[in-house]
Amino acid sequence: MTALDVPNPANPHELNRPATDPAASFTPYKLTQTLAAHKRDISAVKFSDDGNFLGTSSADKTARVWSLSTTTSDTDDSTTSSLFSLYQEFHGHKQGLSDLAFSNDSRFLATASDDKTVRLWDVSTGQLIKTLRGHSNYVFCVNFNPQSNMIVSGSFDETVRVWDVKTGKCLKVLPAHSDPVTAVHFNHEGTMIVSSSYDGLCRIWDAYTGHCMKTLIDDENPPVSFVKFSPNGKFILVGTLDNTLRLWNFSTGKYLKTYTGHTNSKYCVSSAFSVTNGKYIVSGSEDNCVYLWELQTRKIVQKLEGHTDTVISVSCHPTKNMIVSGALGNDKTIKVWTQGKD
Repeated sequence: MTALDVPNPANPHELNRPATDPAASFTPYKLTQTLAAHKRDISAVKFSDDGNFLGTSSADKTARVWSLSTTTSDTDDSTTSSLFSLYQEFHGHKQGLSDLAFSNDSRFLATASDDKTVRLWDVSTGQLIKTLRGHSNYVFCVNFNPQSNMIVSGSFDETVRVWDVKTGKCLKVLPAHSDPVTAVHFNHEGTMIVSSSYDGLCRIWDAYTGHCMKTLIDDENPPVSFVKFSPNGKFILVGTLDNTLRLWNFSTGKYLKTYTGHTNSKYCVSSAFSVTNGKYIVSGSEDNCVYLWELQTRKIVQKLEGHTDTVISVSCHPTKNMIVSGALGNDKTIKVWTQGKD
């Protein structure tokens, strides 16, 4: 993936506006498909690492996997469109789902549920492989490490658990936070885990020892609703319930960029890095829109309108200029947005 280079603020020349305004050269995203299958709120949308699948989870107790197919227009060979079709459904959780994640080879799906379990599924058959039990409250977030031999989960029980995929055994319980854990994510090497919580903290953990390497804390200490590593692993993107996204350099413990304009004071709305055509930050919002900021200038370049409830989750395709968004219960749809041709 493209390295994410953020200039060093010590050199003011690097932070000067580029000669061309990114917003002026930005190709807008357009709505290309709406997927309506879930019966209640969407809780998460995530692309598989290869981009061939889209996973969606919902408060309706199910997860779904959609496959992406590219079709060429009958009338014009140069016009192709990518459309999703339902590939597999996953039934078995006793309560609603809050999150899901693909293994790096897209063979397995992990789901996190209010029934206090993480479940591991076979993507091609929809069969349950293992149920990971140990959390004592809702499991809110889940991710695989890049090698996909470990799963990390975060819960309302205030712990982060690391699981062995092969055996389904819990390898570590990290007494991570003093409030519900809202997000967990491995860096691209699989050596570190970042976690966030309503307690206002982001913590970086050594994935092997479980040792807390760093705690990031903001002066104001707003609840942290989301966190993830940048593609190159040098930065973390942090969403807080004061309508703000920040890009932190976790090795210095300082934040470099702040992104505002969206609404996020109530829900754990996810955000993402878009790196397929320029570098952008993408986020859901409680005003029913998807926001795109140019990473360097922090300027809003587009606001995607179409959902009729809070956009709770967004995901960017790894290679195509495509964004997927999912919304809460008055909407219940997943929308696919693609950049039009120049």
